[in-house]
Amino acid sequence: MKKFRCAVLDDYQQVALTVADWSKIADTVEVRPFYKHIDKEDDLVQAIDDCEIVVIMRERTPFRASLFKRLPQLKLLITTGMRNASIDLAAAAAHGVVVCGTKSSSQPPTELTWALILGLARHIVQENDALRHNGPWQSTVGEDLYGKRLGLLGLGKIGSQVARIGLAFGMEVVAWSENLTKERAEDVGVSLATSKEELLASSDFVSIHLKLSERTRGLIGATELKLMRPSAYLINTSRASIVDRAALIEALQNRWIAGAGIDVFETEPLPENDIFRLLPNVLCTPHIGYVSQANYQTYYREVVENIQAFLTDSPIRVLS
Repeated sequence: MKKFRCAVLDDYQQVALTVADWSKIADTVEVRPFYKHIDKEDDLVQAIDDCEIVVIMRERTPFRASLFKRLPQLKLLITTGMRNASIDLAAAAAHGVVVCGTKSSSQPPTELTWALILGLARHIVQENDALRHNGPWQSTVGEDLYGKRLGLLGLGKIGSQVARIGLAFGMEVVAWSENLTKERAEDVGVSLATSKEELLASSDFVSIHLKLSERTRGLIGATELKLMRPSAYLINTSRASIVDRAALIEALQNRWIAGAGIDVFETEPLPENDIFRLLPNVLCTPHIGYVSQANYQTYYREVVENIQAFLTDSPIRVLS
């Protein structure tokens, strides 16, 4: 019996086949993992044009209308997570492709947010590098978190978890988003900022936890960055396009703000000569907010379940 062919894209850590039990579909599906990102559409089509099933990791590989048109064999596309703005769902439907997702935990990106905040506040990378390379013993004075103001743009699942940890550190936590109410903020134990501008101007640390939409794209630009204190830090583990890239680079170069912690970029992987790799007041991570053992186990276990369900003509976790 002919097997279905399944491409698993962007398996950077080479763990997709070991964190879940793929033996459940071994008799009917041939799984083909790809460990390196394929950037060009022509190259991607050449690599997977014989596959009926494709698994993508979050938004690492966009699936636009032009790509669906060039993959006539594709029947099932599975994304990790239950939302993926890089998939053209209308084009998928037009080409008869079922799109399914998987659950994920909001805890890992919450934890990474705090890793970036603490790394910036206590100059962890700089001090570690100095220690490893026989540099100066203590060369920086860390920022305190206790008593400082943490401003959150967004108070959803991740924002609420970040808020509670901030409160545990003894920080004053304020939040703002376009539809955030005073009651919702009080439920989490934080204050509602009177405006985005007030939050930016008064916070020592500003952390972004908003969904990318037409309303939030470019929400933080030069005008907003200039409102922030020269001693303040901006953290973005949400979506790169919420912050105007050119404005942020200018803000960091001219020290409008003290620094930034960034996990998301408009081009990923980040080009080798990208300025974010070089700026001394930036702490960058390669979009690892959701990359954790528990999340990966959930992702790929449910990928297998999605394939099993599809093969019995009863797809589950269908995105629309």
